[in-house]
Amino acid sequence: MAYDGLFTLAMTKELQQLVTGRIAKVHQPNAQEIILTIRANGSNHKLLFSIHSSYARVHLTEQVVENPAEPPMFCMLLRKHIEGGFIESIHQIDSDRIIVLTITSKNEIGDPITRELHAEIMGRHSNLILVEKESQKIVDSLKHLPPALNSYRTVLPGQIYVAPPSQDKVNPIEVTNEELQTFFAIKKTAQEIVQHFTGFSSLHANEFLHRDEIRGIPTTELFHSFINEFTNGGSEPTYIEVNGKTQFSPIALTHLEGKSTTYPSLSALLDRVFFARAERDRVKQQAGDLERWLQNEISKLKLKLKKLQKDLNHASNLDQYQLFGELLMANLYNFEKGVKEVSVVNYYDENGAEVKIPLSERKTPIENAQSYYTKYNKAKNALIMVQKQIDKTNEDLAYFEMLSQQVQQASPHDIEEIREELAEQGFLKMRASKRRKKPTKPAPEAFISSTGTRISVGKNNKQNDYLTFKIARKSEIWMHTKDIPGSHVVIHDSNPDEQTIREAATLSAYFSKARESSSVPVDYTEIRQVKKPSGAKPGFVIYFEQKTIFVTPDEELVMKLKQD
Repeated sequence: MAYDGLFTLAMTKELQQLVTGRIAKVHQPNAQEIILTIRANGSNHKLLFSIHSSYARVHLTEQVVENPAEPPMFCMLLRKHIEGGFIESIHQIDSDRIIVLTITSKNEIGDPITRELHAEIMGRHSNLILVEKESQKIVDSLKHLPPALNSYRTVLPGQIYVAPPSQDKVNPIEVTNEELQTFFAIKKTAQEIVQHFTGFSSLHANEFLHRDEIRGIPTTELFHSFINEFTNGGSEPTYIEVNGKTQFSPIALTHLEGKSTTYPSLSALLDRVFFARAERDRVKQQAGDLERWLQNEISKLKLKLKKLQKDLNHASNLDQYQLFGELLMANLYNFEKGVKEVSVVNYYDENGAEVKIPLSERKTPIENAQSYYTKYNKAKNALIMVQKQIDKTNEDLAYFEMLSQQVQQASPHDIEEIREELAEQGFLKMRASKRRKKPTKPAPEAFISSTGTRISVGKNNKQNDYLTFKIARKSEIWMHTKDIPGSHVVIHDSNPDEQTIREAATLSAYFSKARESSSVPVDYTEIRQVKKPSGAKPGFVIYFEQKTIFVTPDEELVMKLKQD
């Protein structure tokens, strides 16, 4: 993947539609993301800034992101300084991965003031910095950088803004034909292009070299034409999968062979690329402790299961204790007290083989026999109790593994419902909240099939039970992955078409533990055939008269069917 300087160049062009727009709202979903709602050209646009170390980016988004009840300090600061302000310009710095929004707003006493919002999209060094334009003093930043961490620049409130260090490369927009002819006089590698020109990643360097090999025009002319594709906002936003890895670009990637998809805009492309992983990262920030707790409980239950299995194997000796007791009773007069061992004929054996039975020297023959009967009864009771514990442990293990799968695919709101469920089940204490929220009904995720049929997906056990037993009608179709932890899926139609059934089954496979698998079995039946056993944990059901369909999870289809 490559959100490089050239991608930033194309994105800057796409964001020009926001110029003159008014910043209506500022939100901060988590420590690494800021979303500005901008009213421009009669429409609302959501502009996302992410400083995540692995996928820092800036783009317009259609995704719905939940915000914390208490806005973080940097969010409050942006609301104070730029909310209500107008965007004067959006420009890129020297074809590098820096986008600057110039914003005119008013200060505390109502005088107009201009500030700059610098988005530095540079991997683990990414940052979002608010700067006073006239003085170039830093108002604040999403990530602070004290002198102890960086001797070149200090990123702290009140400090003068210093741009990231220059790499002394040639700006591809400003390069002359003479400079290009000199540089390309000798055949170049992709690495040499990356090291010479600002904004090039190896992905785009390789694409240029591939086009140069099959060119019908001079290299200098091809180079300018290549850069113009980015300057004009990208010619063909493309997402491509090659050997399990994903690549994206504002232009067609002709040097790669794989499954590719084009999008109407760069922002739509990035929403696709980061749809699942960005949501997963948000959840990790909110549910890291819950994930660790679940994994710890799963590990403890697995260890307990091993110990119980050993106890079960030990208790399984009860048949031998019963045999020894019966053989001793049949041979009471053949040995006396004080003997350590006795050999008797096993009359249960067809060949009449002898059996050696260990004895206690302190006990009489009848006391030794009674001792084995006592061991038999204890082992018999232990066998029943251990088996009950094994069944209970397996039930708890299945429950926690199901919750672990739900956490991995949950939204931030789903996480809170999972916490509530665990508290209600007595596994966790309810978190103290500064604001008491009114209880809300679970809200399963909504989708629309390509033929217009509503489909609902429960993302946790509360949603699953509410969807299956409260929302759905008896004649509607219910789905679940066969013998695999996953979501309840309901098609709100008594007689859905084959296309809808297949798409709903794909959703069921996607929102399950088998998300990364292929040919996943999905059972489906009418709601009236789904029952909840008495005393069963949340989310557990039994069902009858089901049919099975095999599908492969498809994230592309999930995004296509998702209802806004």
